[in-house]
Amino acid sequence: MQEYGKSCTFAAVQRNEGLRESSSFLFNYRCYMIDKNVVKTLVEEWLQNNEYFLVDVIQTTDDRIVVEIDHADGVWIEDCADLSRFLQEKLGEELDDYELEVGSAGLGQPFKVAQQYVNHIGKTVEVLTKDGKKIQGVLSKVDGDQFTVSVKEKQHVEGKKRPVMVDVDKEFSMSDVKSTKYLLAFK
Repeated sequence: MQEYGKSCTFAAVQRNEGLRESSSFLFNYRCYMIDKNVVKTLVEEWLQNNEYFLVDVIQTTDDRIVVEIDHADGVWIEDCADLSRFLQEKLGEELDDYELEVGSAGLGQPFKVAQQYVNHIGKTVEVLTKDGKKIQGVLSKVDGDQFTVSVKEKQHVEGKKRPVMVDVDKEFSMSDVKSTKYLLAFK
């Protein structure tokens, strides 16, 4: 079995009455910590046989490992359970000190990977720009790191007295916005 830990060495110094020198001792033990990249690699292995994609692996300070996956048609709880069992089998006892949570990225949560943008083409999204401006529109195109949102704006059109609502394409870079998320529509 592969080891994912690091050595931790502690030294304690104690002063005893009547002794000219301090006595000390060293205690060396193995601190096991699951590396986030190891979990990502294992998830990617499981994903090879599935149509899901990895959104994120989060390792919290309170010993939780959260694995977020997504799929164009949604995430099935049976598949989350299957991935959880797969990780428990591969990590074995290493996982005993952690709480493992496997689930979907969540509707209404900001997109984290490009595939989420692709899956939401044709749907209404909200873009939060770096300067804090919110823009709502239909995600119409994704090309690498770039995406286009079609928004309705009032504009003066030749031959019309008043401004009319027209579709205007706004282009963004995924790295140049604070967030983009799917807007749930209740009709």
